[in-house]
Amino acid sequence: MALESVCSWRAPEGLRPRLPGAGDWALPGGRAPRALPQPQGPALAHGTTTLAFRFRHGVIAAADTRSSCGSYVACPASQKVIPVHRHLVGTTSGTSADCATWYRILQRELRLRALREGRLPSVAGAAKLLAAMLFRYRGLGLCVATALGGWDQAGPALFYVYSDGTLLAGDVFSAGSGSPYAYGVLDRGYRYDMTVQEAYCLARRAVAHAARRDAYSGGSVDLYHVKESGWERVSREDACALYAGPQEAGDPGEEAAAPTPEPALLSPPGPGAHGSNRRGAGALPGARKPERGWEERAVWGRHADRGPRE
Repeated sequence: MALESVCSWRAPEGLRPRLPGAGDWALPGGRAPRALPQPQGPALAHGTTTLAFRFRHGVIAAADTRSSCGSYVACPASQKVIPVHRHLVGTTSGTSADCATWYRILQRELRLRALREGRLPSVAGAAKLLAAMLFRYRGLGLCVATALGGWDQAGPALFYVYSDGTLLAGDVFSAGSGSPYAYGVLDRGYRYDMTVQEAYCLARRAVAHAARRDAYSGGSVDLYHVKESGWERVSREDACALYAGPQEAGDPGEEAAAPTPEPALLSPPGPGAHGSNRRGAGALPGARKPERGWEERAVWGRHADRGPRE
């Protein structure tokens, strides 16, 4: 009974819904078998920007909050960083329904495994479990690209899982249509021995720059930090404000730019620049007085244009 309360209500065997297999489509009457798997209607573009990286003090996960369907912004404040367990979070990129469904299944399985074994499941075990479940439904149109990061007995760990069963281990991952722009920032500023504030600044800047250039990313920037004690939601800040705001302290790889001196405002050569302005157009207010040599050259050129005198 305790397990059933954890895993929610269990339907009888005959009432459980079952996803069709590769050659197990339930065809409606009067429809040709070849017509069903074809996409119905125009394909709508989707996009997002999610990233995760591990460093000395844990795992950082960040993402934008815009859910798009073609040119339509379906939700400007969606949640793309999902806490899976108290020591594990994941980013979602792909079809929103697929990501939400499989994360609920993964949460249920991890809670059940924690009750059976009496300890927290490892990050590698959670990633392998999700990859094995998705592998069974490859080729059926699922779209799930996620980065699972957490802190277990071995320390901080990060894995990338795709809907065809791909499983990769690494230090930095980014997924979504804005990932090329995010990788450009991450490749320049990432270091494993970063401080916590440097990691926060790097993640915010990467998502904000990606949202600036990617039409399907935007809204706000969600930032999560997984420590040894568990995950923590750090902030949710507007992406435009982060991009246009002042540079944050502790920004890695950035140096303060020297102020650019304003060009000197000189009055153009002419009668107004030498005190005899018949047309009434004097020098501009606040103009610097031209140097002596420049004034003599201007006067000489003005007399030289008149030609020789008789």
